[in-house]
Amino acid sequence: MGIKIIAKNKRATYDYFLDETFEAGLVLQGTEVKTLRSGRVTMGEAYISVDEKKEAWIYNMNIPQYEWGNINNHEETRKRKLLLNRDEIERLHHQMKAARLTIVPVKIYFKNNRIKMEIALARGKKQHDKRQDKAKKDVERKLQRREYD
Repeated sequence: MGIKIIAKNKRATYDYFLDETFEAGLVLQGTEVKTLRSGRVTMGEAYISVDEKKEAWIYNMNIPQYEWGNINNHEETRKRKLLLNRDEIERLHHQMKAARLTIVPVKIYFKNNRIKMEIALARGKKQHDKRQDKAKKDVERKLQRREYD
């Protein structure tokens, strides 16, 4: 399986504890795919919601317009449909409502010439949790530097 990562959402791991991950397909237009092939996408403020029709949608994911496109170019921050099984959507919806979790995009990648997105059920971090994570990363960096010296 050829997997080529297009972008990761570093903000998600900073702001949330990621509990359970899912793989979802995306419904995209042609110019969006061409832009993604060049690696241009922003997911920092993106979030996922399940509507009353039991369909999953991603909002605020910014895919810039295709630079060689014409008048039929796509809208940059339109909502995009996620392709998931009915059971997965039910599970996400139930966890979102009952356990008060958020669904966030983690990364977007090519898998066998198809664009997939990894999404996760997430719990928000408090400020002191973020400080602890930063301290752990600093210690790991110092240890890494000492290994190479």
